[in-house]
Amino acid sequence: MTTTAARVHAETADVRFPSAWSLGLARGAMEIRQFFRMRDQVVFTFAFPVVFLFLFASIFSDDIDSAGITASQLYVPAMMAAGIMSTSFQSLGISIAIERDERVLRRLRGTPMPPAAYFLGKIWLVLVTGFLETVILLLVGTTLYDVDLPSDPARWAEFAWIFVLGLTACALLGIAISSVPKSGKSATSVVVLPFLVLQFISGVYIAIDTIPDWMLNIGALFPLKWMCQGLRGVFLPDSARILEQTGSWEFGRVALVLGAWCVGGLLLCLLTFRWKSRRDG
Repeated sequence: MTTTAARVHAETADVRFPSAWSLGLARGAMEIRQFFRMRDQVVFTFAFPVVFLFLFASIFSDDIDSAGITASQLYVPAMMAAGIMSTSFQSLGISIAIERDERVLRRLRGTPMPPAAYFLGKIWLVLVTGFLETVILLLVGTTLYDVDLPSDPARWAEFAWIFVLGLTACALLGIAISSVPKSGKSATSVVVLPFLVLQFISGVYIAIDTIPDWMLNIGALFPLKWMCQGLRGVFLPDSARILEQTGSWEFGRVALVLGAWCVGGLLLCLLTFRWKSRRDG
């Protein structure tokens, strides 16, 4: 090896390439900038759960005397849970399917960027949008519907792990379901339908005590029902527990189910995720 070649080899060996974590941060910052540049998407993303909260809270405004709350208060944590799933499961399921169909994923796979950096970027995006949407709903709930913020730090700790586990589980499921649509054009229909059904059988639009048990049992197989229940336990008084199927918030079971879906969602992603569309082979 010549002296020049040896020097080039030594300099190349000393080069430190960015880690997947730092590339994921950079990718996440880019995803967030792109999101906020599309103003119509930003408005509809954050306004959708607020508008539905206003509609349902206005229609069902009676007091629930046995629970010590109003019906409108019951909708606030439920809409927060639906908002978390909307910004993670629905958003990723549709956007990744479109990026695959437009061959964005195929081009990214051909670059030196580690695959983990792409997924980290998506996770950062849903963390930011999910957090902002939750804050907006909390502001609306406390301002218009007299939802009290917890004064016990333990309740905020419960909120934190419900938010993180729920968002992670739904994001992984969104990545997994993105492989189901045959094209980007059909992604919205494929992703929105199961999400809409889950909202009705998980206690988002209809109170738990009015949903048939067999529907609740189906809803209990998925994360949304448990996010709704956990967030009700955080933001509603203990007197509202009687509205739950078991008369309890069941925080332990909420953690167990959401944690299981994080593991199960990761396995589904590993087994089903594709960088190419079906027409590309």
